[in-house]
Amino acid sequence: MISNPIEDTFYYLKNFQHVLAWIKSRYDDVLSLDERVFIEHFLLLPSGSQALWVRLVMRKGQHFRASKLCYPEIGDIARAAAPLLELGWIDDHAALSIAEVFDVLQKAEIQHAFSAHITHPNAKKADLLAALSQALTHIQSLSMWCPSLQDTLYTLTNRPLSDRLRLMFFGNLSQDWSDLVLADLGLFTYETVAFSPDSRALRCRADIEGYLHLHACREQLEAPGDLEQVLAQLLEYQAQSRWLQRRRSRLLFQLGQHHERACDYARALQIYPHSQHPQARGRTVRVLEQLGEHQQALALAQTGEQAPCSDAELQQLQRMIPRLRRKLGMSAGVRAKPAVPERLDLRLGRDDPGSVESKVAAHLHTLDAPVHYVENTLINSLFGLLCWPAIFAPLPGAFFHPYQSGPADLLEEDFHERRSTLFEAAFAQLQDGRYQHTIRDTYARKFGVQSPFVAWGSLSEALLEEALSCLPPEHLQLWFRRLLLDIKANRAGMPDLIQFWPTQQTYRMIEVKGPGDRLQDNQLRWLAFCEQHQMPVTVCYVQWQEGDA
Repeated sequence: MISNPIEDTFYYLKNFQHVLAWIKSRYDDVLSLDERVFIEHFLLLPSGSQALWVRLVMRKGQHFRASKLCYPEIGDIARAAAPLLELGWIDDHAALSIAEVFDVLQKAEIQHAFSAHITHPNAKKADLLAALSQALTHIQSLSMWCPSLQDTLYTLTNRPLSDRLRLMFFGNLSQDWSDLVLADLGLFTYETVAFSPDSRALRCRADIEGYLHLHACREQLEAPGDLEQVLAQLLEYQAQSRWLQRRRSRLLFQLGQHHERACDYARALQIYPHSQHPQARGRTVRVLEQLGEHQQALALAQTGEQAPCSDAELQQLQRMIPRLRRKLGMSAGVRAKPAVPERLDLRLGRDDPGSVESKVAAHLHTLDAPVHYVENTLINSLFGLLCWPAIFAPLPGAFFHPYQSGPADLLEEDFHERRSTLFEAAFAQLQDGRYQHTIRDTYARKFGVQSPFVAWGSLSEALLEEALSCLPPEHLQLWFRRLLLDIKANRAGMPDLIQFWPTQQTYRMIEVKGPGDRLQDNQLRWLAFCEQHQMPVTVCYVQWQEGDA
């Protein structure tokens, strides 16, 4: 890690200084003037002022009371704040609404400051705000709202700039500065991947602005507001990079879903065709059906059936086509029914501890035939351990900072193709027996390192050994290759339990369904795949014993 928090109380500041140097070396050609000025001025500040700004940025919110800022390594907060005030990076007289005042004051302080306006002092804080908001609609500084309050309020003014720097470093806004701290504390460990000094997530300024634009659209979509304005902004924006285009498509799909749920099918029909989301075509067929456009819906569904973008889309379309044919007065057509997996019916006590899956596992478990609740974790983890070199290959555009749990292009269409030689080398080990040594060795060397596939907390050494002993390499290869066909969809939906017979070196997978529960689409696809390849799989249906219902 960059620094040791146990040894250096300014570890978080040194981390941020490292981030600035990283950004300056990799994004110098796309930095805006205010970003360049910020970096230059930040590095000239006294260390206490630098540390205070970083502390504020790492906290949630915009407003911070000086009395709540206690950082021994910084010392006098007012002194550290003075240069930040002079630069305008924080403000000690920001105008606040009454709602913002309530956010920074405790209830007792509110009762004292607004006693003249409060008729029910024992009311909840939210109720007090609702009552005062009607009369107190102006904005002013905290010192004017509460003249007797002996405190200073600092308002961070350049968080948007901080977000842009965070975006450049991480390549996303889902990670925040705390990730650096968690890594320093040893709570998160990341794989070390060699990448060139010019590696970066965002290729140009347009990518940075495009990401921020789409992020703002998503926030507007999630909050009550003018959805037509959001739609116009999304349609107007055309991304050059594929991953930004994918984000745009996802937002358009969500907007179409919103209108579809509101039964505004005509509007949804106008939106879905603009999205390349893998479910957009299926939803378009559904909307056409709702509008009574059965012929058009059938034509689109049949086109999709001939060239589906995924198994999930094919499953959805094949469910719709017979219904649409019947509505058009045609025969539904003959389709082969999928094989029905083996069925197990159990009656268990509802009051027994644990989930229905853990109840079944406990019921079936024996010393000679142990049962584990693994769901998606086991197969994904074995894949991640065997294919570690392929997953973490230092390809261009895959890794660009040291806090990545996996490659940035993991869900791209060409993820497998770009690494095909490495994946084939891994799969070759399944044919000559080397895979067991590789998986054990990776487990030992990489234990705890962040991975998009390996669930360390669910994979004990005992479970790993049982899996290597009982799971045929032919089945592992089939599972792994299916996983690579559609990582996002296929790393979920696997059966809940797995039972091993170590003496016979055999196994069976068990999907558990409680009373009233039914198989989901992704589970049906995995079950069909297992049946197709004669893998032992059982669906266990649970009913509660008499008297427990």
